[in-house]
Amino acid sequence: MRFSRIVSALTCAFVLNAQATSVENYTQYLPAGANLALVVQKIGTTTPAIDYHSQQMALPASTQKVLTALAALLQLGPNYRFTTMLESQGSITDGVLYGNLIARLSGDPTFKRQSLRHMVEILKKQGVHRITGNVLVDTSVFASHDKAPGWPWNDMTQCFSAPPAAAIIDRNCFSVSLYSAPNPGDIAFIRVASYYPVNVFSQVRTLARGSTNAQYCELDVVPGELNRFTLTGCLIQRNDPLPLAFAIQDGANYAGAILKDELTQAGIQIDGHLKRQTQPGLTGTVIAQTQSAPLHDLLKIMLKKSDNMIADTVFRTLGYEHFGVPGTWRAGGDAVRQVLRQKAGIDLGNSVVVDGSGLSRHNLLAPATMMQALQYIAQHDNELDFVSMLPLSGYDGTLRYRGGLHEAGVDGKVSAKTGALQRVYNLAGFITTASGQRLAFVQYLSGYAVPPEDQKQHRAPLVRFESRLYRDIYKAN
Repeated sequence: MRFSRIVSALTCAFVLNAQATSVENYTQYLPAGANLALVVQKIGTTTPAIDYHSQQMALPASTQKVLTALAALLQLGPNYRFTTMLESQGSITDGVLYGNLIARLSGDPTFKRQSLRHMVEILKKQGVHRITGNVLVDTSVFASHDKAPGWPWNDMTQCFSAPPAAAIIDRNCFSVSLYSAPNPGDIAFIRVASYYPVNVFSQVRTLARGSTNAQYCELDVVPGELNRFTLTGCLIQRNDPLPLAFAIQDGANYAGAILKDELTQAGIQIDGHLKRQTQPGLTGTVIAQTQSAPLHDLLKIMLKKSDNMIADTVFRTLGYEHFGVPGTWRAGGDAVRQVLRQKAGIDLGNSVVVDGSGLSRHNLLAPATMMQALQYIAQHDNELDFVSMLPLSGYDGTLRYRGGLHEAGVDGKVSAKTGALQRVYNLAGFITTASGQRLAFVQYLSGYAVPPEDQKQHRAPLVRFESRLYRDIYKAN
Protein backbone atom coordinates (compact mmCIF):
# COMPACT_ATOMS: atom_id res chain seq x y z
CA MET A 1 0.00 0.00 0.00
CA ARG A 2 1.18 3.51 -0.76
CA PHE A 3 1.01 6.58 1.47
CA SER A 4 -2.42 8.14 1.52
CA ARG A 5 -0.91 11.45 0.46
CA ILE A 6 1.55 11.98 -2.38
CA VAL A 7 4.93 13.09 -1.09
CA SER A 8 6.53 15.92 -3.03
CA ALA A 9 9.67 15.45 -5.12
CA LEU A 10 12.53 13.68 -3.39
CA THR A 11 15.21 16.14 -2.32
CA CYS A 12 18.06 13.82 -3.18
CA ALA A 13 18.39 10.73 -5.36
CA PHE A 14 20.54 7.70 -4.57
CA VAL A 15 22.05 5.38 -7.18
CA LEU A 16 20.85 1.88 -6.36
CA ASN A 17 21.72 -0.87 -8.83
CA ALA A 18 22.79 1.83 -11.28
CA GLN A 19 19.32 3.44 -11.30
CA ALA A 20 18.09 6.66 -9.72
CA THR A 21 15.43 5.35 -7.37
CA SER A 22 13.20 7.40 -5.13
CA VAL A 23 12.40 6.38 -1.57
CA GLU A 24 8.73 6.09 -2.57
CA ASN A 25 9.66 2.87 -4.34
CA TYR A 26 10.18 1.42 -0.86
CA THR A 27 7.46 3.21 1.12
CA GLN A 28 4.87 1.54 -1.12
CA TYR A 29 5.38 -1.58 0.99
CA LEU A 30 4.45 0.17 4.25
CA PRO A 31 0.91 0.41 5.67
CA ALA A 32 -1.15 3.38 4.56
CA GLY A 33 -0.44 6.54 6.54
CA ALA A 34 2.95 5.48 7.91
CA ASN A 35 5.48 8.26 8.46
CA LEU A 36 9.08 7.75 7.37
CA ALA A 37 12.15 9.94 7.86
CA LEU A 38 15.39 8.51 6.49
CA VAL A 39 18.97 9.66 6.05
CA VAL A 40 21.95 7.70 4.71
CA GLN A 41 25.42 9.21 4.64
CA LYS A 42 28.92 8.00 3.92
CA ILE A 43 31.27 8.16 6.90
CA GLY A 44 33.34 11.34 6.87
CA THR A 45 31.19 13.25 4.38
CA THR A 46 28.85 16.15 4.99
CA THR A 47 26.30 15.50 2.23
CA PRO A 48 23.77 12.69 2.64
CA ALA A 49 23.34 10.08 -0.08
CA ILE A 50 19.68 9.80 0.89
CA ASP A 51 17.86 12.68 2.58
CA TYR A 52 14.18 11.91 3.03
CA HIS A 53 12.58 14.25 5.58
CA SER A 54 15.79 14.12 7.63
CA GLN A 55 14.83 17.32 9.52
CA GLN A 56 11.45 15.91 10.52
CA MET A 57 11.07 15.50 14.29
CA ALA A 58 10.16 12.00 15.43
CA LEU A 59 10.07 9.76 18.47
CA PRO A 60 13.59 8.32 18.72
CA ALA A 61 12.44 5.46 20.97
CA SER A 62 15.44 3.38 22.04
CA THR A 63 17.79 4.93 19.50
CA GLN A 64 17.95 7.61 22.21
CA LYS A 65 20.34 5.25 23.99
CA VAL A 66 22.99 6.11 21.38
CA LEU A 67 23.07 9.70 22.67
CA THR A 68 23.02 8.53 26.28
CA ALA A 69 25.92 6.13 25.75
CA LEU A 70 28.01 8.67 23.85
CA ALA A 71 27.52 11.39 26.46
CA ALA A 72 28.31 8.91 29.24
CA LEU A 73 31.58 7.80 27.63
CA LEU A 74 32.63 11.40 27.07
CA GLN A 75 31.69 12.64 30.55
CA LEU A 76 32.16 9.65 32.87
CA GLY A 77 34.70 7.61 30.93
CA PRO A 78 34.64 3.87 30.09
CA ASN A 79 35.99 2.83 33.51
CA TYR A 80 33.41 4.65 35.64
CA ARG A 81 31.75 2.39 38.22
CA PHE A 82 28.68 2.71 40.42
CA THR A 83 29.65 2.28 44.09
CA THR A 84 27.34 1.10 46.88
CA MET A 85 28.51 1.43 50.48
CA LEU A 86 27.64 0.49 54.05
CA GLU A 87 28.85 3.13 56.48
CA SER A 88 28.87 3.39 60.26
CA GLN A 89 27.96 6.77 61.71
CA GLY A 90 29.31 6.25 65.20
CA SER A 91 31.76 4.10 67.12
CA ILE A 92 31.84 0.32 67.35
CA THR A 93 32.61 -1.03 70.82
CA ASP A 94 32.21 -4.61 72.08
CA GLY A 95 30.11 -5.56 69.07
CA VAL A 96 27.76 -2.59 69.38
CA LEU A 97 27.49 0.17 66.78
CA TYR A 98 26.65 3.24 68.82
CA GLY A 99 25.05 5.28 66.09
CA ASN A 100 23.49 4.85 62.67
CA LEU A 101 24.15 2.42 59.86
CA ILE A 102 23.96 4.02 56.42
CA ALA A 103 23.36 2.16 53.18
CA ARG A 104 24.53 4.65 50.55
CA LEU A 105 22.93 3.65 47.25
CA SER A 106 24.20 5.02 43.96
CA GLY A 107 21.68 3.96 41.35
CA ASP A 108 23.70 0.90 40.36
CA PRO A 109 21.37 -0.84 37.87
CA THR A 110 23.16 -4.18 38.41
CA PHE A 111 23.19 -4.27 42.23
CA LYS A 112 21.95 -7.59 43.62
CA ARG A 113 20.64 -8.83 46.94
CA GLN A 114 23.57 -11.22 47.12
CA SER A 115 25.94 -8.25 47.04
CA LEU A 116 24.05 -6.61 49.90
CA ARG A 117 24.19 -9.86 51.86
CA HIS A 118 27.95 -9.99 51.39
CA MET A 119 28.26 -6.44 52.71
CA VAL A 120 26.21 -7.35 55.79
CA GLU A 121 28.45 -10.37 56.31
CA ILE A 122 31.46 -8.04 56.44
CA LEU A 123 29.68 -6.01 59.11
CA LYS A 124 28.97 -9.22 61.02
CA LYS A 125 32.61 -10.35 60.77
CA GLN A 126 33.60 -7.13 62.53
CA GLY A 127 31.70 -8.47 65.50
CA VAL A 128 28.71 -6.16 65.23
CA HIS A 129 25.56 -7.73 66.67
CA ARG A 130 23.62 -4.59 67.63
CA ILE A 131 22.93 -1.14 66.18
CA THR A 132 21.70 1.42 68.71
CA GLY A 133 20.74 4.03 66.11
CA ASN A 134 18.74 3.97 62.91
CA VAL A 135 19.32 2.20 59.62
CA LEU A 136 19.38 4.89 56.94
CA VAL A 137 18.76 4.19 53.27
CA ASP A 138 20.55 7.06 51.54
CA THR A 139 19.12 7.86 48.11
CA SER A 140 20.42 11.43 47.90
CA VAL A 141 22.35 10.77 44.68
CA PHE A 142 19.03 11.24 42.83
CA ALA A 143 16.13 13.59 43.49
CA SER A 144 12.57 14.23 42.33
CA HIS A 145 10.46 11.59 40.60
CA ASP A 146 11.87 8.21 39.62
CA LYS A 147 9.48 8.08 36.67
CA ALA A 148 10.26 10.31 33.70
CA PRO A 149 7.74 12.68 32.11
CA GLY A 150 5.93 11.08 29.21
CA TRP A 151 6.09 7.48 30.37
CA PRO A 152 2.75 5.72 29.73
CA TRP A 153 0.96 4.97 32.99
CA ASN A 154 0.07 1.45 31.87
CA ASP A 155 3.75 0.54 31.44
CA MET A 156 4.70 1.52 34.97
CA THR A 157 4.22 -1.94 36.46
CA GLN A 158 6.09 -3.68 33.65
CA CYS A 159 9.63 -4.73 34.54
CA PHE A 160 11.07 -3.22 31.36
CA SER A 161 10.11 0.20 32.73
CA ALA A 162 10.90 -0.31 36.42
CA PRO A 163 11.61 3.16 37.83
CA PRO A 164 15.38 3.80 37.77
CA ALA A 165 15.74 4.81 41.40
CA ALA A 166 18.87 5.35 43.46
CA ALA A 167 17.85 2.19 45.31
CA ILE A 168 17.85 -0.79 42.97
CA ILE A 169 18.07 -4.43 44.01
CA ASP A 170 17.74 -7.25 41.47
CA ARG A 171 16.48 -4.75 38.88
CA ASN A 172 13.54 -3.83 41.13
CA CYS A 173 11.47 -6.60 39.62
CA PHE A 174 9.67 -9.44 41.40
CA SER A 175 7.67 -12.44 40.25
CA VAL A 176 4.42 -14.03 41.43
CA SER A 177 2.30 -17.03 40.47
CA LEU A 178 -1.44 -16.63 39.91
CA TYR A 179 -3.58 -19.76 40.38
CA SER A 180 -7.11 -20.05 39.07
CA ALA A 181 -9.71 -21.15 41.63
CA PRO A 182 -11.22 -24.66 41.41
CA ASN A 183 -14.71 -23.23 40.90
CA PRO A 184 -15.69 -20.61 38.28
CA GLY A 185 -16.65 -17.33 39.86
CA ASP A 186 -14.28 -17.72 42.80
CA ILE A 187 -11.27 -15.49 43.35
CA ALA A 188 -7.93 -16.66 41.95
CA PHE A 189 -5.12 -16.78 44.49
CA ILE A 190 -1.53 -15.60 44.44
CA ARG A 191 1.72 -17.00 45.72
CA VAL A 192 4.68 -14.71 46.32
CA ALA A 193 8.08 -15.89 47.52
CA SER A 194 8.70 -14.81 51.10
CA TYR A 195 11.98 -13.11 50.22
CA TYR A 196 10.14 -10.41 48.27
CA PRO A 197 9.10 -7.62 50.70
CA VAL A 198 5.89 -6.84 48.82
CA ASN A 199 2.17 -7.32 49.40
CA VAL A 200 0.09 -8.63 46.51
CA PHE A 201 -3.69 -9.07 46.71
CA SER A 202 -6.07 -10.76 44.30
CA GLN A 203 -9.46 -9.57 43.14
CA VAL A 204 -9.21 -11.75 40.04
CA ARG A 205 -12.35 -13.68 39.16
CA THR A 206 -11.92 -17.20 37.81
CA LEU A 207 -13.76 -17.93 34.54
CA ALA A 208 -14.74 -21.33 33.19
CA ARG A 209 -12.89 -22.59 30.14
CA GLY A 210 -14.62 -21.37 26.99
CA SER A 211 -16.34 -18.51 28.81
CA THR A 212 -17.69 -15.82 26.48
CA ASN A 213 -16.80 -13.17 29.07
CA ALA A 214 -13.08 -13.72 28.65
CA GLN A 215 -12.58 -11.49 25.60
CA TYR A 216 -13.21 -8.22 27.40
CA CYS A 217 -12.30 -9.09 30.97
CA GLU A 218 -8.64 -8.15 31.21
CA LEU A 219 -6.11 -9.06 33.85
CA ASP A 220 -4.65 -5.91 35.36
CA VAL A 221 -2.52 -4.75 38.30
CA VAL A 222 -3.02 -1.65 40.42
CA PRO A 223 0.05 -0.45 42.34
CA GLY A 224 -0.35 1.17 45.73
CA GLU A 225 1.88 2.74 48.36
CA LEU A 226 4.72 0.83 50.05
CA ASN A 227 4.90 -1.68 47.21
CA ARG A 228 1.38 -3.02 47.54
CA PHE A 229 -0.17 -4.45 44.40
CA THR A 230 -3.74 -5.51 43.66
CA LEU A 231 -4.55 -7.78 40.73
CA THR A 232 -7.96 -7.31 39.14
CA GLY A 233 -9.91 -8.72 36.21
CA CYS A 234 -10.36 -12.32 35.16
CA LEU A 235 -8.40 -15.52 34.67
CA ILE A 236 -9.66 -18.50 32.67
CA GLN A 237 -9.33 -21.79 34.54
CA ARG A 238 -5.97 -23.43 33.86
CA ASN A 239 -3.99 -26.38 35.14
CA ASP A 240 -0.74 -24.53 35.69
CA PRO A 241 -0.16 -21.23 37.52
CA LEU A 242 0.23 -18.11 35.44
CA PRO A 243 3.72 -16.60 35.99
CA LEU A 244 3.76 -12.82 36.29
CA ALA A 245 6.39 -10.21 37.03
CA PHE A 246 5.96 -6.62 38.20
CA ALA A 247 8.13 -3.56 38.70
CA ILE A 248 8.80 -2.22 42.18
CA GLN A 249 7.37 1.29 42.48
CA ASP A 250 9.21 2.43 45.64
CA GLY A 251 12.85 1.43 45.38
CA ALA A 252 13.91 2.92 48.73
CA ASN A 253 11.18 1.11 50.66
CA TYR A 254 12.02 -2.14 48.89
CA ALA A 255 15.77 -1.83 49.50
CA GLY A 256 15.21 -0.84 53.13
CA ALA A 257 13.01 -3.85 53.80
CA ILE A 258 15.58 -6.18 52.21
CA LEU A 259 18.44 -4.62 54.19
CA LYS A 260 16.52 -4.96 57.44
CA ASP A 261 15.79 -8.60 56.66
CA GLU A 262 19.45 -9.32 55.85
CA LEU A 263 20.55 -7.70 59.12
CA THR A 264 18.01 -9.75 61.03
CA GLN A 265 19.07 -12.96 59.30
CA ALA A 266 22.67 -12.16 60.27
CA GLY A 267 21.62 -11.84 63.92
CA ILE A 268 22.15 -8.07 64.10
CA GLN A 269 19.68 -6.28 66.37
CA ILE A 270 18.37 -2.85 65.40
CA ASP A 271 17.27 -0.57 68.26
CA GLY A 272 16.24 2.32 66.06
CA HIS A 273 14.11 2.65 62.95
CA LEU A 274 14.46 2.15 59.23
CA LYS A 275 14.54 5.57 57.58
CA ARG A 276 15.14 7.08 54.16
CA GLN A 277 17.74 9.83 53.78
CA THR A 278 16.96 11.95 50.74
CA GLN A 279 19.27 14.91 51.38
CA PRO A 280 23.07 14.66 51.33
CA GLY A 281 24.12 14.24 54.94
CA LEU A 282 27.17 13.49 56.99
CA THR A 283 29.24 10.60 55.75
CA GLY A 284 30.36 7.79 57.99
CA THR A 285 33.17 5.28 58.10
CA VAL A 286 33.02 2.87 55.18
CA ILE A 287 32.52 -0.69 56.45
CA ALA A 288 31.92 -2.42 53.14
CA GLN A 289 31.44 -1.45 49.53
CA THR A 290 30.78 -3.02 46.17
CA GLN A 291 31.19 -1.69 42.66
CA SER A 292 29.49 -2.33 39.36
CA ALA A 293 31.31 -3.49 36.26
CA PRO A 294 33.01 -0.70 34.28
CA LEU A 295 30.70 1.66 32.42
CA HIS A 296 31.75 0.37 28.99
CA ASP A 297 30.57 -3.12 29.98
CA LEU A 298 27.25 -1.73 31.20
CA LEU A 299 26.74 0.31 28.04
CA LYS A 300 27.37 -2.77 25.92
CA ILE A 301 24.53 -4.56 27.73
CA MET A 302 22.40 -1.44 27.45
CA LEU A 303 22.83 -1.17 23.69
CA LYS A 304 22.82 -4.87 22.80
CA LYS A 305 19.73 -5.69 24.88
CA SER A 306 18.15 -2.22 24.88
CA ASP A 307 18.25 -2.15 28.68
CA ASN A 308 16.11 0.75 29.90
CA MET A 309 17.19 0.68 33.54
CA ILE A 310 20.87 1.02 32.71
CA ALA A 311 20.10 3.83 30.26
CA ASP A 312 18.07 5.86 32.73
CA THR A 313 20.31 5.42 35.75
CA VAL A 314 23.28 6.45 33.59
CA PHE A 315 21.22 9.41 32.33
CA ARG A 316 20.43 10.63 35.86
CA THR A 317 24.01 9.97 36.93
CA LEU A 318 25.20 12.25 34.13
CA GLY A 319 23.21 15.07 35.71
CA TYR A 320 24.68 14.25 39.11
CA GLU A 321 28.29 14.09 37.93
CA HIS A 322 28.19 16.95 35.41
CA PHE A 323 26.43 19.55 37.56
CA GLY A 324 27.26 18.26 41.05
CA VAL A 325 23.57 18.16 42.02
CA PRO A 326 21.26 15.22 42.76
CA GLY A 327 20.40 13.54 39.49
CA THR A 328 17.02 14.54 38.08
CA TRP A 329 15.54 14.06 34.64
CA ARG A 330 16.07 17.73 33.83
CA ALA A 331 19.68 17.66 35.01
CA GLY A 332 20.30 14.52 32.95
CA GLY A 333 18.83 16.06 29.81
CA ASP A 334 20.82 19.28 30.21
CA ALA A 335 24.00 17.28 30.87
CA VAL A 336 23.58 15.21 27.70
CA ARG A 337 22.98 18.37 25.68
CA GLN A 338 26.01 20.20 27.11
CA VAL A 339 28.41 17.25 27.02
CA LEU A 340 27.64 16.43 23.39
CA ARG A 341 28.04 20.05 22.34
CA GLN A 342 31.19 20.79 24.35
CA LYS A 343 33.05 17.52 23.82
CA ALA A 344 31.81 16.32 20.43
CA GLY A 345 30.52 19.41 18.66
CA ILE A 346 27.06 17.87 18.36
CA ASP A 347 24.30 20.46 18.54
CA LEU A 348 20.96 18.98 19.59
CA GLY A 349 19.21 22.23 18.69
CA ASN A 350 15.49 22.05 19.39
CA SER A 351 15.54 18.31 20.10
CA VAL A 352 13.64 17.26 23.20
CA VAL A 353 15.65 14.98 25.50
CA VAL A 354 13.59 13.82 28.46
CA ASP A 355 15.11 10.47 29.45
CA GLY A 356 18.01 8.21 28.58
CA SER A 357 16.12 5.14 27.44
CA GLY A 358 13.71 6.60 24.90
CA LEU A 359 10.64 5.33 26.74
CA SER A 360 9.20 8.83 27.07
CA ARG A 361 6.72 9.94 24.44
CA HIS A 362 7.95 13.50 25.00
CA ASN A 363 11.31 12.89 23.30
CA LEU A 364 11.75 14.40 19.85
CA LEU A 365 14.74 13.99 17.56
CA ALA A 366 15.38 14.46 13.86
CA PRO A 367 17.35 11.86 11.87
CA ALA A 368 19.79 14.59 10.81
CA THR A 369 20.60 15.24 14.47
CA MET A 370 21.19 11.57 15.18
CA MET A 371 23.41 11.49 12.10
CA GLN A 372 25.72 14.02 13.78
CA ALA A 373 26.24 11.55 16.63
CA LEU A 374 26.79 8.59 14.31
CA GLN A 375 29.37 10.48 12.27
CA TYR A 376 31.26 11.43 15.43
CA ILE A 377 31.13 7.84 16.72
CA ALA A 378 32.45 6.40 13.45
CA GLN A 379 35.30 8.89 13.24
CA HIS A 380 36.35 8.41 16.89
CA ASP A 381 35.68 4.71 17.31
CA ASN A 382 39.32 3.88 17.96
CA GLU A 383 39.11 5.62 21.33
CA LEU A 384 35.40 5.08 22.01
CA ASP A 385 35.09 1.40 21.00
CA PHE A 386 31.42 2.19 20.43
CA VAL A 387 30.39 0.28 17.31
CA SER A 388 31.26 -3.06 18.92
CA MET A 389 28.63 -2.35 21.58
CA LEU A 390 25.81 -2.10 19.03
CA PRO A 391 23.67 -5.10 18.05
CA LEU A 392 25.03 -6.94 15.01
CA SER A 393 22.46 -8.03 12.45
CA GLY A 394 21.83 -11.77 12.47
CA TYR A 395 24.17 -12.36 15.41
CA ASP A 396 23.22 -10.72 18.70
CA GLY A 397 21.14 -8.26 20.64
CA THR A 398 17.94 -6.81 19.25
CA LEU A 399 19.13 -7.32 15.65
CA ARG A 400 19.67 -11.05 15.95
CA TYR A 401 16.26 -11.86 14.47
CA ARG A 402 15.45 -8.70 12.49
CA GLY A 403 13.55 -10.27 9.60
CA GLY A 404 13.97 -7.46 7.09
CA LEU A 405 17.73 -7.30 7.48
CA HIS A 406 18.03 -11.08 7.27
CA GLU A 407 16.04 -11.18 4.05
CA ALA A 408 18.15 -8.31 2.72
CA GLY A 409 21.21 -10.54 3.04
CA VAL A 410 23.06 -8.16 5.36
CA ASP A 411 23.62 -10.43 8.38
CA GLY A 412 26.90 -9.35 9.96
CA LYS A 413 26.95 -6.16 7.87
CA VAL A 414 24.78 -3.88 10.02
CA SER A 415 25.63 -2.58 13.50
CA ALA A 416 22.71 -0.51 14.71
CA LYS A 417 20.48 0.41 17.61
CA THR A 418 16.83 -0.48 17.32
CA GLY A 419 14.01 1.67 18.62
CA ALA A 420 10.55 0.26 19.15
CA LEU A 421 7.44 1.71 20.77
CA GLN A 422 3.81 1.17 19.89
CA ARG A 423 3.70 1.62 16.09
CA VAL A 424 7.30 2.83 15.95
CA TYR A 425 10.14 0.93 14.22
CA ASN A 426 13.45 2.77 14.19
CA LEU A 427 17.05 1.95 13.33
CA ALA A 428 20.22 4.02 13.73
CA GLY A 429 23.69 2.76 13.00
CA PHE A 430 26.11 1.61 10.33
CA ILE A 431 26.20 -0.65 7.29
CA THR A 432 29.18 -1.94 5.33
CA THR A 433 28.23 -2.29 1.67
CA ALA A 434 29.27 -5.07 -0.69
CA SER A 435 32.02 -2.81 -2.05
CA GLY A 436 33.38 -2.18 1.46
CA GLN A 437 32.01 1.33 1.82
CA ARG A 438 30.87 2.33 5.33
CA LEU A 439 27.61 4.22 5.61
CA ALA A 440 25.73 5.62 8.58
CA PHE A 441 21.94 5.57 8.45
CA VAL A 442 18.91 6.61 10.49
CA GLN A 443 15.43 5.21 9.91
CA TYR A 444 12.60 6.78 11.92
CA LEU A 445 9.32 5.06 11.10
CA SER A 446 6.14 5.89 13.02
CA GLY A 447 2.39 5.78 12.54
CA TYR A 448 2.76 2.12 11.59
CA ALA A 449 -0.73 0.60 11.80
CA VAL A 450 -2.28 -2.40 10.06
CA PRO A 451 -5.95 -3.39 9.92
CA PRO A 452 -7.22 -5.64 12.75
CA GLU A 453 -7.48 -8.62 10.40
CA ASP A 454 -3.73 -8.34 9.66
CA GLN A 455 -2.54 -8.18 13.27
CA LYS A 456 -1.12 -11.70 13.27
CA GLN A 457 1.23 -10.72 10.45
CA HIS A 458 1.60 -7.07 11.40
CA ARG A 459 5.37 -7.03 10.76
CA ALA A 460 5.09 -8.34 7.20
CA PRO A 461 5.01 -4.87 5.58
CA LEU A 462 8.01 -3.82 7.71
CA VAL A 463 9.98 -6.86 6.58
CA ARG A 464 9.17 -6.18 2.92
CA PHE A 465 10.16 -2.52 3.26
CA GLU A 466 13.43 -3.10 5.12
CA SER A 467 14.50 -6.11 3.08
CA ARG A 468 14.27 -4.20 -0.19
CA LEU A 469 15.70 -0.94 1.10
CA TYR A 470 18.75 -2.36 2.85
CA ARG A 471 19.44 -4.94 0.16
CA ASP A 472 19.72 -2.14 -2.39
CA ILE A 473 21.80 0.06 -0.09
CA TYR A 474 24.14 -2.88 0.54
CA LYS A 475 24.55 -3.62 -3.17
CA ALA A 476 24.90 0.01 -4.26
CA ASN A 477 28.18 1.12 -5.79
